[in-house]
Amino acid sequence: MTLISFVVPAFRVQGYLRECLDSILGQPVADIEVIGIDDCSPDGSGDIFAEYAARDDRVQAVRLDRNVGLGPARNVGLDRAVGKYVWFVDGDDWLAPDCLAEVAARLHATRPDVLIVDHVRAHWDDTVTRSAMEEVFPEPPGPVTFRLRDRPETLELLHTAWNRLFRRQFLADVGLRFAPGWYEDVSFSYPALLAAERIGVLDVVCVNYRQRRAGAITRTRGDRHFEVFEQWHRVFRELDRLGAEELRSAIFERMMWHYLTVLGNGNRIAPELRPTFFARAAIEHARLLPPGGHRVPAGVEGLKHRLVAAGRWRTFSALRATSRASEAARRTAGRVRRRVVPPARFTVRAARDAALREYHRAELRRPLDDNLAVYAAYWFRGYSCNPAAIYEAARRLAPQVRGVWIVRRDRVHTMPEGVEYVVAGTAAYHRVLARARWLVNNVNFPDSVRKRPGSVHVQTHHGTPVKVMGLDQQRYPLGATGMDFAGLLRRVDRWDFSVTSNSFSTQMWERAYPAAYTTVEVGYPRNDRLVTATTEDVLRLRAALGAALGEQVVLYAPTHREHLPGYRPPFDPERFLDALGPSGLLLMRSHYFHDRDRGPRRPTGQLRIQDVSDHPRVEDLYLAADVLVTDYSSAMFDYAVLDRPIVVYAPDWDMYRLTRGVYFDITAEAPGPVVRTFAELLDLFRSGQVATPAADRARARFRERFCALEDGHAAERVVRQVFLGETPG
Repeated sequence: MTLISFVVPAFRVQGYLRECLDSILGQPVADIEVIGIDDCSPDGSGDIFAEYAARDDRVQAVRLDRNVGLGPARNVGLDRAVGKYVWFVDGDDWLAPDCLAEVAARLHATRPDVLIVDHVRAHWDDTVTRSAMEEVFPEPPGPVTFRLRDRPETLELLHTAWNRLFRRQFLADVGLRFAPGWYEDVSFSYPALLAAERIGVLDVVCVNYRQRRAGAITRTRGDRHFEVFEQWHRVFRELDRLGAEELRSAIFERMMWHYLTVLGNGNRIAPELRPTFFARAAIEHARLLPPGGHRVPAGVEGLKHRLVAAGRWRTFSALRATSRASEAARRTAGRVRRRVVPPARFTVRAARDAALREYHRAELRRPLDDNLAVYAAYWFRGYSCNPAAIYEAARRLAPQVRGVWIVRRDRVHTMPEGVEYVVAGTAAYHRVLARARWLVNNVNFPDSVRKRPGSVHVQTHHGTPVKVMGLDQQRYPLGATGMDFAGLLRRVDRWDFSVTSNSFSTQMWERAYPAAYTTVEVGYPRNDRLVTATTEDVLRLRAALGAALGEQVVLYAPTHREHLPGYRPPFDPERFLDALGPSGLLLMRSHYFHDRDRGPRRPTGQLRIQDVSDHPRVEDLYLAADVLVTDYSSAMFDYAVLDRPIVVYAPDWDMYRLTRGVYFDITAEAPGPVVRTFAELLDLFRSGQVATPAADRARARFRERFCALEDGHAAERVVRQVFLGETPG
């Protein structure tokens, strides 16, 4: 028999849902099921459920044809559950590793109606906050059960549904269902405690309660927070139905705590609505006050209770303002540090920089140029990648928009003829950055760039992520040395649009870069060339590289390992060329991070081995190559558009995934053969096993997942939505 049915509703949580499901399915307990409820989510949550259901028969995927809200969605899962216990886990939270073994042991030992487990709040800045479990139960109850009237302090634990398991038959016998609306946990969790004959507490952290930077209801202002009043009305109706009069005072105290918590949260109740919310709370206080009164907390909290009871909003508001001012003063005092300022060194360069900053500020005061778009790629390395493809499409579809590129002085010689540019750091550079309406980049612009009202920042990115990025790097400190996450978020907050190549990238960027931008999931503009290139284009590119007809061209393109400076994968080009045979040509391309202190070079004197690291357009190299050899580089996702063989050479996979962190196991979901040693790589090419039916099937699955949008029109779709304001079809 199934022990636990996990009910996981999902609405706009695609960036977190995989972590949630993996944390459940990876537990050391087999007798579970997962019922995933796609609450008509507009993102890829439903597809993620379907993907997991297709490969794990413990998962059911349910798609709702309309959005019903969290409570009714949970009811849908409850109706389908067959487990002895039901655990409602939100799609953006995740379970602690191996916690389910202890949960299962406690369930078997005590057979509770409700088992409450511990949790932590996992904040977006990678800090955690403990729950109130230790304060409420300084001496944990252990493997015993109790009724609420015997331990009323249980009410002080967070009232959510996801930090407790419910015996399914108990819920059916009592007739408990989730109500619609916000704060639906209130009218479910409290009545469940009131009705339970056997309540258990497991003081083991089982749930990571994600505190999202953006998108959570608790960080959303609006009048829907007034729905909390009706949820508490339901609690008191259930209290009367269940005959739990002796607990009325304790429930009333918890209700008032909750009202004051909601009112005190500036992220929920807008200033203009606070007097109305306070008045409603005062009405509820008078209406539901127990005949014998209730226990008033000590200190400031008790004063708040008395002010609500008396309906004294102005005094309450003044107390709140005074408290916040005092807290702000304490924070400011804590930040004050004596600073020793070195003597000013007024040099010619310092004077020039000061003058440019002042010029930039002056330009910011001038109107935006509605027909100016600024483009950049790879920290001003030149004309390339998605911005270049968008620039070309904009010249064709929006000719009224003047496009200007920013380029480093040492890369000016790489700019194509006829493309207007400015040199980074010059007066012209400051002028266009200050006045452009559109700013398009595949990385972030410098911190000095201001987000002006009316300007549009387009982040195109430059690859589908294998390695973790953004805020997710906080969990892998070795791969995040020197990262300024607060600065990163300030830059991300400038984005208006985020261009993605597939649903997987969209999901990962949403969790790595949480902000209010609009995702443009249309394929990668830079890959349009891979789709539209003709046979003549390919032959011309191969000829330019010296590839004769019938010659096998292999492109080797490993990724950068920023956590291991100077690292190069074990790769001997001469031995590899021997394995290719006399009709082989090896192209070697290092990551763009390696170009700073290196000019063009050839690894050996061998003409059939070429260093193409300085080639201006990697798309040309993809078109010329018959086979790609890479490790964890995003190159594989682009090259897969061509439907040509790909080999994953991952000599340091175990160390890489543990220290740098990855979003999925590329060795298990590779687009072709996977080898872990250089000897295996040589054997693969000597034996001709690069292209096999199994490799073709793996590549087809990979292309279906990551390349479905690549039809040659991605740049056009970006231009139409971003520059022309057309609604995406």
